[in-house]
Amino acid sequence: MSRLEAKKPPLFISEPLTKDAVCQSLLLLSRIFKSSYGPAGRLKQLHNGVGGCVCTTSQSSALLRHLSVSNPVLRVLTASVQNHVSRCSDCGLFTAILCCSLIENFRSLNVAPCTVIKITRHLLSLCMDYLKSEACGCRVSVDFSSVETLVCLTNAVLGKCVIIPVKGRRVMDSTVLPGLLIETPEIQLGKPLAVKRTGSNMIKIALFCVSMSGDSFSPEEGTIAVRHGISLEMSELNQLLNVGKQLVSDGVGLVVCQKVIHPSLKQYLKENHVMAVDRAGLSLMEPLSRMTGSKPIASIHSLSPGCYGSLKDVSIERVASKRFVHLIPGDTVICSLILCNRSETAWDELKRVCETAEHVLQLTMKEPLALLGGGCTETHLASYIRYKSSSLSTSTFQDLGCSQTQYQLVADGFCRSLESVARSLNHDGGEILTDMVYGHCWFVPSGLPPVSDWSDVVSKCGCGINGNTEDLSWRILEGQSCSPVIQGCPKEPSVKVTDFLTLDCFAAKCSGLQVAVETANLVLDLSYVIEDQN
Repeated sequence: MSRLEAKKPPLFISEPLTKDAVCQSLLLLSRIFKSSYGPAGRLKQLHNGVGGCVCTTSQSSALLRHLSVSNPVLRVLTASVQNHVSRCSDCGLFTAILCCSLIENFRSLNVAPCTVIKITRHLLSLCMDYLKSEACGCRVSVDFSSVETLVCLTNAVLGKCVIIPVKGRRVMDSTVLPGLLIETPEIQLGKPLAVKRTGSNMIKIALFCVSMSGDSFSPEEGTIAVRHGISLEMSELNQLLNVGKQLVSDGVGLVVCQKVIHPSLKQYLKENHVMAVDRAGLSLMEPLSRMTGSKPIASIHSLSPGCYGSLKDVSIERVASKRFVHLIPGDTVICSLILCNRSETAWDELKRVCETAEHVLQLTMKEPLALLGGGCTETHLASYIRYKSSSLSTSTFQDLGCSQTQYQLVADGFCRSLESVARSLNHDGGEILTDMVYGHCWFVPSGLPPVSDWSDVVSKCGCGINGNTEDLSWRILEGQSCSPVIQGCPKEPSVKVTDFLTLDCFAAKCSGLQVAVETANLVLDLSYVIEDQN
């Protein structure tokens, strides 16, 4: 008889942000995110400690998926950031760093959490109103007729993109092909493809999402009663051959099946100049349907004339040791990205970059705006908030139920949190400045001797829009000290010094800003954590 253990009572933790273990874990998580941030971010190697695969990455999607976070407070933070990344793909580290910084800066304030939350929501509304206004000095319109603007935003691949993995080849061997590639190891190279065409020289295609192997009845589905002398397998094969005859009669030149096609049906189709491709897989059904206009056929017992689609051409492609059928469309935005890299780990990281770039482009096409990158949006926004918070009316403080001093304390913590994101871009120990006119971020190279005039050591701001061509004054971005208020609203640059800018996705960064603030507010509002100990 097994021994029964008495149930343990749940563990109650009051004011979790005052506990050293939580604070130390938050600090460690923040350091991981900050050291991974930006184009010079350091790679992390993650594994579970008991074997298994090792993930090498600096991207938030992979970091959050592989990091083991046990503290319930921090799990709230990571879950919120993961949800943001699943919707926007980009700005995950920005969101995580800003959220951690907000919590760190606000938990030490001598201001009630409920008051902090009301003030931060007001500050967030000031930020969002400014970012969405025409007067915003850190926002640019994206002109899709300009290739230069698009290059600044991403390494983009237009339209729906299906990624084909090729390991063991150089990254420079990667290429984009119009249409879709379906791997077909059994196909023979060198033989001409005899595919039936329509009168308009197009190829009619039928797309099946049901098995055509002849064994559609499985014992798990129940018992089937058949008459004596009747073969269920032959009955099924005859039905498949009848489908083949209808496909030939309807002028179909290509049959693509998600699952397996019976060898006899394949042979019959081949004899009638109809190419058959099976085992295409579920992931290709949606892009195939979208590219060809065909409707996936879910039954071999009924075919509708309106279910067929069309293709411009079919060819055979060889990539490394793999062979593919290349379906070439007449007019579509579907393409195949043959993505090459030397190792599995490097390929996984490159794939994530390409998927993020594609999603960012899709978001930008819906809302053709971008924000200045290189830390300039964060420092500009901090300058704007300092300017706005210094000129609020007394009625605003009354509406929020706070004093002007409390508002200024929270606003300063909010601005320092934004600036901490910009500081996280620097991994080499150089000074980081912000100018007093535009509120942009400037990076001083490391290892330089002290200078009396910063204009001697900086050439352009982080985003690249401002050059050191006018009489600007700078201040060093400090982590903890209270920064002076800029007299006047930060200006929008009148002249770009370069056409090549560093830009961030507008939709993703705006979403990340909101998620970071709301998640920080949620964590600050936690009074108790109750953990089941059983």
